[in-house]
Amino acid sequence: MEQRPINVMSEIGKLRAVLLCRPGAELENLTPDTLQELLFDDIPYLKVAQEEHDRFANLLKERGAEVLYYDALTAEALADESVREHFVDDMLRSSKQSDRRVSSALRDYLLSMDTHSMVRQIMAGVRKKDIKIAFENSTSLEAMVECGGEKFCESGYPFYLDPMPNLYFSRDYAAAIGHGMTINHMHFPARRRESLFMKYILEHHPRFKDQDVPIWYDRDQRWSIEGGDEQVWNRETVTIGLSQRTQPGAIEQMATKLLAESDFKRVVALEIPKSHALMHLDTVLTVVDYNKFTIFPSIMDKLGEMNIFVLSRRDDGEINIEYRENLMDVIREVMGRDDIDLIPTGGGDQIASEREQWNDGSNTLAIAPGVVVTYDRNYVSNQLMREHGLEVLEIPGAELGRGRGGPRCMSMPLVREEI
Repeated sequence: MEQRPINVMSEIGKLRAVLLCRPGAELENLTPDTLQELLFDDIPYLKVAQEEHDRFANLLKERGAEVLYYDALTAEALADESVREHFVDDMLRSSKQSDRRVSSALRDYLLSMDTHSMVRQIMAGVRKKDIKIAFENSTSLEAMVECGGEKFCESGYPFYLDPMPNLYFSRDYAAAIGHGMTINHMHFPARRRESLFMKYILEHHPRFKDQDVPIWYDRDQRWSIEGGDEQVWNRETVTIGLSQRTQPGAIEQMATKLLAESDFKRVVALEIPKSHALMHLDTVLTVVDYNKFTIFPSIMDKLGEMNIFVLSRRDDGEINIEYRENLMDVIREVMGRDDIDLIPTGGGDQIASEREQWNDGSNTLAIAPGVVVTYDRNYVSNQLMREHGLEVLEIPGAELGRGRGGPRCMSMPLVREEI
């Protein structure tokens, strides 16, 4: 039987194909004035960030995974010239750059490049000075005003097309669930364009376009949802974080389609505190083995309780929602076993726990049952996982981690082996 291009029935099945996005010039287009808007706390050193990312990719390859890259897949999906032109037009619309006098020059500038260079340029952002030749004889009042009356745009806000520095967190803009995908409506405007690449990949890349990949939620739908909040716990259960970036309406709409058109039986929504530090479910809770989870204990109260909503499909096709409170009880029930082992980030020590959660100690990527990839800096959590029987593969993340994301954030599994 031919392997489906999307097959994710768990969080721990051996990783066979994964999508990454190697950081590029978009990181060097960060400035102190744009950090907050672009959702960064600091400016990573690109050279070292790329070295760290390459270590990560090589480790996954060494462990048997096919590594695919977002820019390469997009370029291959845009092989047809008309598709390429439509992609640029869609990107300009998503960037609020359509229907402007400057847009035709921006469009011409992008389409003048070879396809891969064009994709990387869109990811990196387009500075005003990059297309000064296109404006050399401009009579556009808009262009003149934006350039402050100067011949070329060398001052003021530097971009016609903003950079996308969060792209290396490839988990978020789409997520594989079963044999389908969510193409995500990102919460903050700075990240909204990121999922457009995936839409074109699924619709036009030879690997995916004729495979009838179900879309459980699309980027044009109303509410926001992000892949860091989406987890496939087993063949019957998808768990979603109700977080700063994933809204109840998105979960309900996605669950309605998923439960009607797949073999999944339930969607579990876990409400976590809405904060920058705890932005997604996978920053506070991840599955690392058949019965083992990493957890940031502060998401629960002292009784182990939190707001939990279990969505299932009634016989009449409507969604039934059951409210629960005890996380351990829910995990035992949906995982079908009593020997659940919650491994606390930082070993339960308050300071170590908060420090290592901030440094993505809970953001573990399982690449096989009981085998996880982590940042080396989270030594307390890493040692504790080893004591709980896990194989821990460490990678450096001093620069990558400045973007507030770890190994799970940086990977979009497409194919996992069944468990």
